[in-house]
Formats: sequence, structure tokens, C-alpha cells
Amino acid sequence: MTKLYNDPADFCDDQLEGFVDLYSDRLAQVPGGVISLPPKTPQVAVIVGGGSGHYPAFAGLVGPGFASGAVVGNIFTSPSAAHVYSVAKAADQGKGVVLTFGNYAGDNMNFGIAAKMLQAEGIDTRIVVVTDDIASAPEFDQRRGIAGDFTVFKAMGAAAAAGKDLDEVERLGNLTNQRTRTLGVAFAGCTMPGADTPLFEVKHGQMGVGLGIHGEPGIRDEARPSAQELGKLLVKTVLKDAPENPGGRIGVIVNGLGTTKYEELFLLYRTVAPMLREAGYEIVDPEVGELVTSLDMGGVSLTVLWLDDELEPLWTADAYAAAYRKQKAPLESIDKNYEVSAAAIDEESLVEASPAALDLAKRVRQASARVADLMREQETYLGEIDSFAGDGDHGRGMVRGSEAAQTAIDGAPEKAGPAALLRIGGRAWAMQAGGTSGVLWGASLEAAAQKIDDAAEDFAPEDLVQAVRTFADSMVTLGGAKLGDKTLLDALLPFADALEAADGSLSEAWAEATQAAQKSAEETSELRPQKGRARPLAEKSLGHPDPGAISMAMILDLLGENL
Repeated sequence: MTKLYNDPADFCDDQLEGFVDLYSDRLAQVPGGVISLPPKTPQVAVIVGGGSGHYPAFAGLVGPGFASGAVVGNIFTSPSAAHVYSVAKAADQGKGVVLTFGNYAGDNMNFGIAAKMLQAEGIDTRIVVVTDDIASAPEFDQRRGIAGDFTVFKAMGAAAAAGKDLDEVERLGNLTNQRTRTLGVAFAGCTMPGADTPLFEVKHGQMGVGLGIHGEPGIRDEARPSAQELGKLLVKTVLKDAPENPGGRIGVIVNGLGTTKYEELFLLYRTVAPMLREAGYEIVDPEVGELVTSLDMGGVSLTVLWLDDELEPLWTADAYAAAYRKQKAPLESIDKNYEVSAAAIDEESLVEASPAALDLAKRVRQASARVADLMREQETYLGEIDSFAGDGDHGRGMVRGSEAAQTAIDGAPEKAGPAALLRIGGRAWAMQAGGTSGVLWGASLEAAAQKIDDAAEDFAPEDLVQAVRTFADSMVTLGGAKLGDKTLLDALLPFADALEAADGSLSEAWAEATQAAQKSAEETSELRPQKGRARPLAEKSLGHPDPGAISMAMILDLLGENL
């Protein structure tokens, strides 16, 4: 919901005044919109526009290499012909004007009237209408313009900046439109300033397929799928509507409609990009973000522009608008041939492992797989107890860390000994798990590896006890916590102490130490956290055990079964 406004009727004018003040070094306000301060060399004026509520479209796209001006109507409302005329007249540099907008009845009428007014004054004026929304009509020229506005505006802005004449700018704009397709989905409707309810609602667990950007719902509702399945739907549907002679290179936009987080858009692109490549396309300068929005609508859209030798230079050309900037120069200074090495173990540097070490290495491999299985089984529970005073991600972090360690260990050379496996597993855990816990686990596994000799002909129980103590000491040193701070140390330190003090066989000692760890972990429910993210919410933590201590006790118990 749009929460900040004075008089809802003045929302459009008020926000535009703030926008122009912010970018007064490059923009000027005129009745009905904004224009870019003119370039030193006159060029064709590309005037974009429509209703407010779509930022960065339309005013945010005004600047060198992009639009010369933007006409800004009220929320989701076509600007008046007078305002279109005003902006175009002010932006005209004597090279002619192109008016461009999405295909909506009000925009067609008002921009059309303005074009006649301009032509009557001797200003050569053309119109390019965007029709990229494949869900809105089977006939191409009857479709709405949605996120494809961006590709058409960008192409004409780049063509004008390159000094092309009016005929060429118009032709290239129409060509871009003919080679652009978009499909969008909505997860939630948008709310007008001052309104209490959204323009439409999407039922829980559903999505509207084929949304518009003026508060229109989708043409049909479907169950909301995973990102992977949504990506398949978008890619399959858009590619099915490809233009004739599409070629093999495409510009791609994954667009957010207003409240879909950028991280979600990145995740969707992670799904979409491989599918497009598998379909035989090379992606050129993709864009992921909010480019054509609809106030606070929850939703996403996929736009594909099929490039050719004329359109690719326009798509990749530099631009410097208030809300969009593209510059090739900084990227040209980068060594694009640099490769990040993923190798965690150099085979040539491996110590030749003894038969006893190789036998122990098998146990390490088995244990890593079992720990990963355990963390997957307990992910929900660990997340639940973490949510009382944390952010509920402990289970996910432990899964990520243990799975990364298992994958790295499984991929290690067969001749790798237990110390080498612990090092590679620790590095992978720290890299993938994230957070303080991930770093502590990773670094401490590497520290424990220092107490194991891969060339040793035999291993005594004392070797394992020393490795455990080193693991615990590393946790203390790196984490800065102590016993009683309500951390994983409240399970690990009692375990290490009990293991060192126990008599009898290693398996018996381990079992006795595990009991001490489990008991101490459960008793953390009576403690107030002194370290970590749970400390500010100490009172909420009371009555609930520490998730790090619980997961540590679980893993120690599991490892004992391997003994």
C-alpha cells in the first residue's frame, strides 16, 4: 500500500517536484513532465510517457542516451494532449520528435492529438506504439505495452544519441517493438494512494498470469509455483511467440512490478537464463530489476528482445538517465579471461596417505554424508527453535554447510587422507553456510585437521581426542564466547571435557561425553544469550534451547555411532 502522501489527488505532482529537485543538475520540469537538459549537438527528441506509478518508467528514463523527455500523467492515467504537446515542444531540438508509449486507448488518443498539434506548427512528429504483452491479445498490434516499453524506448534513445535522423529513429523503434515479447504474473494487486484496498486481489497461493501494469489482474489464475516452475512457464510462453527469423542473440529483462524483492528477481533469473541458453540463445547485457513497475504490485515479468545487427548496438549503448545507467568503459578495464579456481585440493600437494589413514578417510566420508542427512532431517526443527530469538535460519545454514562439506569431500581424490578431507570440508562449509556459525564450523574443522597425520601408520584414541579439543579451542578463540553464553559451546565444551576425562574405550568415552553435551544443550533453555544475534532478544530466548548447541549435540551423537 502507498502510505506516504499528503492529498492523494496531488500525489503525482508532489512526487514529480521532489524528483526534479533531486535531479535538477540534468533535468528540467515543464508543464506535464520533465525534459533532459539538451545535448550540445541537436538530435531527434524521443518523448516517452504515460501515467504515474511505473517508476523508473517514465521520468526515470530521461537522460543522455535514453529519452529526451517524459510526459507524466496521474496514477495509471494518460497524460492530456496539452501536456504531451508541452513536453515535446520543450524538448524539440529542430530534428523532429518521436512520441512513444504503451498501447492503451487514452494514450493513443492524447498522444495522437498532440502529434497533430505539433505537426501543425511544423514540427515533424512520429508515433511508435509498444505492443509487447503476449497475454493481452493474439493480434500483435492489439496488444498492450508493458515492460517492453523499456526496450523500445532504449533503442530509440540510443539511435537518437548516435545522430540518426527521424526516419531511422522511428524505423528502429518499430523494429524493436516487433522483436519484443513480454509475459508477466501478479502475486498481489496494487493500491492507489489514499485507498484502503488494492485494485484487485490474488488469492493466497495463487498468481494471476498475464497482468497489466495499470492495476489490471491477470487473464487467468493459477497455483503459484516454485521459481523453477515459474521460470519454465515464462520462458516457454515467451519463446513460443518468437518473431520470424529471430536469430540467436537476445536481450533479456526480468522485471519487478513494485514489491518483489531484488533477491527474488535474481533467483528467477538464475532459473530463466539457463533455459534460454538451452533453447539456443546467447544472452546479451541482461537487465534484472524494477524497470517498469505498477505502484506496489507484487509480480514479475519476463521480456525478450530478439537482437539483430542493427538492434544489438542500440541495446548495449551507453545511457545516463536518473534511474538507469549503462557504461561500457568501466567494464573494458576488466580482465574478462580471469577464472576463479574452484579447486580446494591440489593433488600434487597431498601427503601420501597410509593404509590406516585411508581407512579413517572412509569413515570421514561416511560421516560427512550422514551429518548432511541429519541436518536435512532436522532443518525445520532447528529453524523453529532459532526463530524465538533469532531469524530462524540456523537449520538452513547447517544444511548448506554440511551439504557443501559433503559435496567437497565426495569430490576429493581417492588418495586424500582424513586431514585433507577435513580441510576441504571445512573450507566448503565456511564458504557456503554463511553467518558466524558457518565460519566457526569451517575454520574449526580445518584446525582439527592439523592434529591428524595422513602419513601415520596407526591412529590412537588420543589422536581423536586431541583433534576434538583443537576443534573446541578454535571455536572459543574465533567466536569469543565462553561456557554459559548460550552458544554451541554449551554443548561442545562439556563434550570435550568429558571425552578427555573418561576412562574405557573410545566408543564408551564418546557415548558418555555425548550425554554430557545433550544435557548441557537442553539446559541452555534456562540461559540468557550473551553473544550473537539472539542477545538483543534475550528475554524471548528464555525457555528455549540454543539451536547451535542442539545441532552440535545432534552431530556429536551421530559421530559416536560411527565409532
